[in-house]
Amino acid sequence: MDRTYEPEISLDRDSQVPLYQQIAEPIEAAILSGALPAGAMIEDEVSMAARLDVARPTARRALQELASRGLLTRRRGVGTRVTPPHVHRPMKLSSLNDDLSDAGFTPTTKVLEYTVRESTTAEAQQLGIAEGEGLLSVRRLRYADSHPLALLTNLIPLDIAPTWQELGEHGLYRCFAMRNVEVTSARQVIGARGATEDEAEALGEVVGAPLLTMERTGHADSGRIIEVGTHVYRPSLYSFHFSLFTS
Repeated sequence: MDRTYEPEISLDRDSQVPLYQQIAEPIEAAILSGALPAGAMIEDEVSMAARLDVARPTARRALQELASRGLLTRRRGVGTRVTPPHVHRPMKLSSLNDDLSDAGFTPTTKVLEYTVRESTTAEAQQLGIAEGEGLLSVRRLRYADSHPLALLTNLIPLDIAPTWQELGEHGLYRCFAMRNVEVTSARQVIGARGATEDEAEALGEVVGAPLLTMERTGHADSGRIIEVGTHVYRPSLYSFHFSLFTS
């Protein structure tokens, strides 16, 4: 269970500074200094109001002020968390969904497209299947807490394709594991380019804004290609981390 932080706040009830502002300012300072880390759960407005002996609307306004500035993320039924200023993803063979969970974020997924169709010549070559053989083409929008983070487009052989519901609830590699399929190796290419109109709209960026790109081809231990991914990420919220060693 997540620890709930109760920020230290001293109120001067004789001050001309509104109480909600006196509550918001030290929380903001703690976030910017790193004392309250990204993903930290903040006490709810009811608890805060009782602890500080202020009206509930005062506590609510303080938290909402911070949320409007992008410092807190508030979700009904989930609570109030410190907004992730940046997602640092290690360069390893793993699912983005699992990496976000391991880092303390709440990942959610919206399936934008889910199409079962015959493969084209180029797609068949990418997947190592016969031309015209069935595949799943899926496009998902991944969130870190409530912030749109990445657009994930994948081609998957039809015989191991997850359902729409599964892809909305789990990461792709978890869906594969549910079918006793494991990605054991992959080839990745990292790049960058400007956002298209559709990408900008989905990710909350402007057209032409820089995006990180990743192309991945995943293999099972048998050598079979089980997914080809073309992904784009918001660099303002996301980066890849490499570990390099001398040979």
